[in-house]
Amino acid sequence: MADLHDPSRPLETFEDLLPYFDAGPKPKSHWKIGTEHEKFGFYKGSNAPVPYGGEQGVGALLDGMKNLSGWDGIYEGGNIIGLKQGLASITLEPGGQFELSGAPLEHLHQTCTEVGAHLADVRTIADRLGIGFLGLGFNPKHSIEEIPLMPKGRYIIMRDYMPKVGRLGRQMMFRSCTVQTNLDFGSEADMVKKFQVALALQPIATALFANSPFGEGRPNGFLSYRAHVWSDTDPDRTGMLPFVFEPGMGFARYAQWALDVPMYFAKRNGIYLDLAGRSFRDFMAGRLPELPGQKPTMKDWEDHLTTCFPEVRLKTFLEMRGADAGPWSRLCALPALFVGLLYDDAATEAALELIREWSAEDRESLRRSVPFLGLRAPIKGRSAQDVAKDVLDIARQGLRARQQFNASGDDETGYLSELDEIAASGQTPAERLLALYHGEWAGDISEVYKQCAY
Repeated sequence: MADLHDPSRPLETFEDLLPYFDAGPKPKSHWKIGTEHEKFGFYKGSNAPVPYGGEQGVGALLDGMKNLSGWDGIYEGGNIIGLKQGLASITLEPGGQFELSGAPLEHLHQTCTEVGAHLADVRTIADRLGIGFLGLGFNPKHSIEEIPLMPKGRYIIMRDYMPKVGRLGRQMMFRSCTVQTNLDFGSEADMVKKFQVALALQPIATALFANSPFGEGRPNGFLSYRAHVWSDTDPDRTGMLPFVFEPGMGFARYAQWALDVPMYFAKRNGIYLDLAGRSFRDFMAGRLPELPGQKPTMKDWEDHLTTCFPEVRLKTFLEMRGADAGPWSRLCALPALFVGLLYDDAATEAALELIREWSAEDRESLRRSVPFLGLRAPIKGRSAQDVAKDVLDIARQGLRARQQFNASGDDETGYLSELDEIAASGQTPAERLLALYHGEWAGDISEVYKQCAY
């Protein structure tokens, strides 16, 4: 009998796509926490973006990290483009944004230790090269023309395709940074509940983490410009996915949506083939002119799913994708928020009750208004600030129920403290930066490289 999960097995029918998702559900005792975060590199002194090449470039930084911490190099076309160590990896986004994709961990204390150790290692090598790193959701100073492209084949394909489907896709690629968390589910039904909670509340996370008020050296008119950019990147592969809240939602429904997302590429013999705009359905029928008669494999399907960018993404786990990057403390706070909501049954049910009366129009309106208004954004007669307070209360109850303690006897609820303070004040991180810009910085954007550097 053929192995349904064999990455080389040809996919010919819709049913062939589903074993990928069927591998997702895990018993609660095996649920883990994955955290990803991106950061902007810059040269100390000039604040210029860091190119790939040269003795002080991104490639040299990766080589230094490889030698310092025993990571294995990931290569493409002879260039080191990332690092891997166990289930953790370090990768490059299109404009050189440096990303840690953390290992799946058991509790938030481990997550925060991992993030801190990574930033310390990065500083060890970056300091030698005169490089600093910035924790913001959007590049505060440099135009897209000033930012170098990293040597990864898929990014060339994406760069060339983006202007055909939206105005701001290249801004997303080259000038944005995020923090994400990846969480497990116990069954298909459990996935649906968690997907609904995470998707409806993603704009609340966007408001709490809003941290991208600058662009090209001045205020850009937004609190989370990164979130606004996603609203005009590519409607075929982004957004709030109303079908997630409809009857019949499950693995097959998500697969149907993903199947109709236009392709970017297929990888053959280590080379990315430009298939931008092609249909995965035609690929399954062997009708792609670039690959005549060839049918996709499970690896092609897995790659295709990585080119879908909704606010919450389904793989064999759920990815929460709505938050701006920020300081070390908020890198730990994002997984804390969603672990609290999604890893305790009572908390998940309470969150479902909180969002139960929200319509698709309500959810979309909240998503659209949060980038401008932050915690002042309206939702069903309330403000995002009101909802955020409720959400944090639910998350705290969920974390408390987990009873995961560190060596000092503290549970995981402390990682929500900064979000509690933001929600209580109603002032987003972006608004605090704007107050500094208009106040003690006297309009000097270079100060952000001191205030927000790791």
